[in-house]
Amino acid sequence: MPPLSPSTPGVDRRLFLTSLLGATAAAAGLSGCADSSAAAAKGSSPSAPLATKIPSGTSLKIASYQNVQQTQFRLAGLSKLPFTVSSWANIGAGPDVINAFRAKSLDVANNAGIPPIQAHFQGFDAKIVAINITRKPNYVFATKPGSDIRTVEEFKGKRLAFSQGQAQGVVLLRALKKAGLKYDEVDLVPLTSNQFLTALQAGQVDIAPLANQQSPAYLKQYGSKGAHTIPTDVVDLLNLLWAPTSVLADSAKAAAVAAYIPRWAKGQVWAYEHPDQWNKEFYVKTQNLTLAQAESITKLANKPLFPPSWDEAVTWEQETADLLAEGGFVKAFKVGSLFDRRFEGIAAKAVPAEYRR
Repeated sequence: MPPLSPSTPGVDRRLFLTSLLGATAAAAGLSGCADSSAAAAKGSSPSAPLATKIPSGTSLKIASYQNVQQTQFRLAGLSKLPFTVSSWANIGAGPDVINAFRAKSLDVANNAGIPPIQAHFQGFDAKIVAINITRKPNYVFATKPGSDIRTVEEFKGKRLAFSQGQAQGVVLLRALKKAGLKYDEVDLVPLTSNQFLTALQAGQVDIAPLANQQSPAYLKQYGSKGAHTIPTDVVDLLNLLWAPTSVLADSAKAAAVAAYIPRWAKGQVWAYEHPDQWNKEFYVKTQNLTLAQAESITKLANKPLFPPSWDEAVTWEQETADLLAEGGFVKAFKVGSLFDRRFEGIAAKAVPAEYRR
């Protein structure tokens, strides 16, 4: 049975999508001291200077989707951390990360710019602590098998896989706006990205945004059946680290996050500078892609860029929040509250100058 869409009679778009993405999950509490709890309860971001030492016994639960971080750290010689990683969670999708934050089963995650906006809309307080700017598109639009759609303009009247809380969602919305299509001229089918492939294969949607690394495998299986991809020049600017305010209000955990950020940045630089080894060790060995498929992905890879200033990121995040608000997906707000500027510049200082601009 095809999934419901926000155009279904009697279904309010904002309420439907909020419910879908877990807005009714239990609100997160704090595991730290009473002072930290009080600060988080007021919804204010931590303002105390970051500690320079990490107390013994400090641990973090870190998201590492498909073991990307562990693999990068191992290959780049960054595995020795000054704190304990109590778990590496195989979590990547924004809605899943938000729910894991709420359940206190995750302390730090790597996502795009839209999940922090969605978390704010749901009333969950979390902050951005590191920024990696992307300049080239990370996504393409994939069609269902047998489709004759060739341009974004032809999305009019079609069923489009849409995840409000993920990067794929904002890429789709920005592409529609660029093509001059209004939201009510398409059927936005609310799904999470891990449902996109199944929905395409079953013909439940006509179009779904797929990451560059997903499309080769999809086309290998369904290209002979008429599936194809439609490139877009829409860029999802932000690749970021973020954490619940409750975590950042704990001085020990905040110091551990600050120590993790340089390694996160260096790991991405290593993968970019060693594509041959990364292709073989990650894509071929762990993702079951052929070497040719892996090489096609890394040719599209963005050069990591860790800006000393977050001003561009804040501007882009505000544009994204405004775009979502225009469509009634979130309420308008100023995104500056999403950034914990205590961490600004930490990633940039950890990498060579060519990776800062």
